[in-house]
Amino acid sequence: MNNKKKAKIIIRILNKIYPKVPIPLSYKNTFTLLVSVLLSAQCTDVNVNNVTKNIYPKYNKPKHFVKLGRKKIERLIKRIGIFRVKAKSIFYLSKTLVEKYNGRVPNTYVELEQLPGVGHKTASVVMSQGFGFPAFPVDTHIHRLAQRWGLTNGKNVEQTEKDLKKNFPKKYWNKLHLQIIWYGREYCKARDCYGISCKICKSCYPNRKKPIITKKA
Repeated sequence: MNNKKKAKIIIRILNKIYPKVPIPLSYKNTFTLLVSVLLSAQCTDVNVNNVTKNIYPKYNKPKHFVKLGRKKIERLIKRIGIFRVKAKSIFYLSKTLVEKYNGRVPNTYVELEQLPGVGHKTASVVMSQGFGFPAFPVDTHIHRLAQRWGLTNGKNVEQTEKDLKKNFPKKYWNKLHLQIIWYGREYCKARDCYGISCKICKSCYPNRKKPIITKKA
């Protein structure tokens, strides 16, 4: 079965399970989306949401975080992994947004990826969920599943993103990357399916018997 056929099967199954797909991270505006995505590195979305639900009602603009300063930001997010590094990034990206962009989040990859602590994956999520731009952010769930489903050779997330964009029509990207994340958490789990038991794995590889070992990003 070629990748285009697998892509059609995957879209059909995911649309049936997730006709309306929830956003994993809670946020108030594009800026707080950016902050939440930055916080989610090496941390669960649930933990991020639990921390930010007490922050965003009061602090939700770049100027708020500039005024807070690094130490106060650290105290607010101390329950999140590598909080000192993330607090530093949040402070300096907020400062940059205030000084360079009049407090607004830029809507281009080039400008976003120049902000402190913002890499390509974070920029892709903001472009997709914040601005509605067709994007295919690849996290660890998507990277793992793309390998299991035979859509990429799994060398790195950059290659996985290119391969997925090549196999799926652009009009599906924004919804599809969220659908795959939820599916990976609920059905094709890292330590459960192993490429042989979930509906998509069985549909794409009906004769597969041995577990698939995936390469980490």
